[in-house]
Amino acid sequence: MAANSPSASLTVVPLARYTKKELGEILGEVEDPFGVAYTGLTWLAKERHFGIRRDGRLVAHTGLVTLPVAVGTVETEVVGFGGVAVAPDLRGQGLARLVVTGAREHARTMGPRFGLLFCRPHLVPLYQRLGWQALPGKVHVEQPEGPAVMPLQTMWTPLRDGERWPEGPVRLRSLPM
Repeated sequence: MAANSPSASLTVVPLARYTKKELGEILGEVEDPFGVAYTGLTWLAKERHFGIRRDGRLVAHTGLVTLPVAVGTVETEVVGFGGVAVAPDLRGQGLARLVVTGAREHARTMGPRFGLLFCRPHLVPLYQRLGWQALPGKVHVEQPEGPAVMPLQTMWTPLRDGERWPEGPVRLRSLPM
C-alpha cells in the first residue's frame, strides 16, 4: 500500500461490541445495508468483530464466526466471514482489503483450515483480488424451515498454507453468516 494512501496509517482493531448503532456509523441508516433482503434468508450473528476507525469514526467492519460444514463426506469447521462494510464515502481507498485481511489474520489463529463467505456477484472480483476463490455448484445452508440453496456466490480462502478445498457437495450446517 502506498504511503500516501488514505488507508496507509489505519489499522484493524478488535471491536468489543458491534450492534446496529455501529453498523449505522459505517453505512448510515439504511433499510437493507448489505443488499441481501431479497434472499429471504435468516442470518447468523458474528461472534468476533474487527473494525477500522478514522478520526474516531468507525469506517469499516468484518465479522467472524466458527461454523460446522460438510463437504462431501468430510465434516469440518470453517471461519465464516460476514457483515463486511465500508463507509460509502471512503470506498475505493483500500479499506475493504485492510479490514478483511486483518480479520483473516485473526481467523488463522482460530483453528479451522478455511474461511468462507457469501457475496453478491458484483463483489466477487473484489474478493478474488484478496485471494478468495469461488466455489462452483450449489451450497446448502440451514434455515429455520429447513435446508435452502444459497443464492449468493460462495467463496473460500485457505487459513493455512497449502490448503485445498475438499471435493464434494457443500452443506453449511448452520444459518449463513
